[in-house]
Amino acid sequence: MLSNTNQYILSLDIGTSSVRAALYDQTGRVLPRTMVKNERTLTATDDGGAEIDADEAFDQIVAAVDDVLAKAETVKGEITHVAASCFWHSLVGIDAKGKATTKVLGWADTRSREAVAVLRKKFDENEVHNGTGARFHSSFWPAKLLWLKGRNTTSRECASFTNTNHWLSLSDYILLRLTDNLATSVSMASATGIFDIRKCEWDRDLIKFLKLKFANFPPISADNATYTLNAKFAKRWPRLADAHWFPAIGDGAANNIGAGCVTKSKAALMIGTSGAMRVAYKGEPPAKIPSGLWCYRIDRKRVVIGGALSDGGGLYQWLKDNLRLLADDDKTEAEIAKRPPTGHGLIFLPFLAGERSTGYHENATGAILGLRTATDTIDIVQAALESVAYRFAEIFDQLNSVIKIREIIASGGALRHSPVWTQIIADVFGRDLTLPDTREASSRGACLLALETIGRIAAIDKISTPKGQGFKSKPVNSNAYRSARKRNSDKYKQVMS
Repeated sequence: MLSNTNQYILSLDIGTSSVRAALYDQTGRVLPRTMVKNERTLTATDDGGAEIDADEAFDQIVAAVDDVLAKAETVKGEITHVAASCFWHSLVGIDAKGKATTKVLGWADTRSREAVAVLRKKFDENEVHNGTGARFHSSFWPAKLLWLKGRNTTSRECASFTNTNHWLSLSDYILLRLTDNLATSVSMASATGIFDIRKCEWDRDLIKFLKLKFANFPPISADNATYTLNAKFAKRWPRLADAHWFPAIGDGAANNIGAGCVTKSKAALMIGTSGAMRVAYKGEPPAKIPSGLWCYRIDRKRVVIGGALSDGGGLYQWLKDNLRLLADDDKTEAEIAKRPPTGHGLIFLPFLAGERSTGYHENATGAILGLRTATDTIDIVQAALESVAYRFAEIFDQLNSVIKIREIIASGGALRHSPVWTQIIADVFGRDLTLPDTREASSRGACLLALETIGRIAAIDKISTPKGQGFKSKPVNSNAYRSARKRNSDKYKQVMS
């Protein structure tokens, strides 16, 4: 076993809106002075795209590593390992020489939405969902690949499909560029929608339907597999020349680990740009996955099941920008806190970025119903925050049908900056929430899993949730929200039918 004297792990968190990096010691404690956060955005196209140039995305990772190593110049000791988390569902093609043939398509890219109907006609979606853990949706690879393949024969996208040797997640592309190794983790593969989460292998029937081969997808690495930098980057980063690089795990899986939610009794509720509610545990997927949920893997021993919302903190930011509230965050929060729950009489459908859980309606859009001359901007914001809480409650109910949840742990930048929203969620659920002081849960989670793998810590499920602020549900508010949630649900069913 390695000596832990002055040894560190560099952890990367590759998100859609930022790249973060930091050093952690071998007990999982972050060195605050080494923390780096570089903002970035994916390009939104008029036809529903959410993409970024693969080489641009790679350069952003390189810059983050440069930055954290610069900040760590005075930190004496060896960086033994590099761990990473990356946003799930990305897709990029590469040719025989490893050069990107497509843009990196993000989870929010909806251009493949029409391919979903083709998949649903060809396959029994319930059977595929129970095998892959994913519904047919533009978030996942089957629809994206079918869309890329079916583009007009004169288009660049079709030529790109023909010239593609391998289809990868962004993190796989980064690993290939840094180490010359083609590989992916069980965690990243499990969220593609083209992976059998029970057998831990690529899904044969979907690959055959797409007229692809197993060789077109990266090999699935062992849970303890690591790689070392190629000569180019070993020269650039001599301090990392001998470090062992783990393939990235999914950011949602890492977030649960970092928040201390790796048992069936604890659910992690996260709101960043988007939102998710997940339960992670050691064991196999449920025999029957509820229709509105997904199920992926942390590794071969553990699964993570839950639901995701496309509109979270991004929706709140959109409201601030368009209602001109950006300079009045504190005033907005204070005003909402003074008002009674649902007193605005509005129904807000929070699907500005489309819908994933629980209905997976590809063409869902946002709406505000019940506007009157007396309605003001605070009413609209309050209705929006409450509506997101109702969507989380739908996820919670489906989760609770297969796993009995005793604790809900909240996280994410949107909730840390909005105690009002966190309280609304507690009241809608009628359950107390805890918001621990873990600002980089995904980065921490990737580090903790690496520490378990190398034998530094006994088990990630034995790590307690960090202490933080508690939010107690208020029965009076919960009663009001119960009726409002039903009205919202009835309107949702009417609009989506």
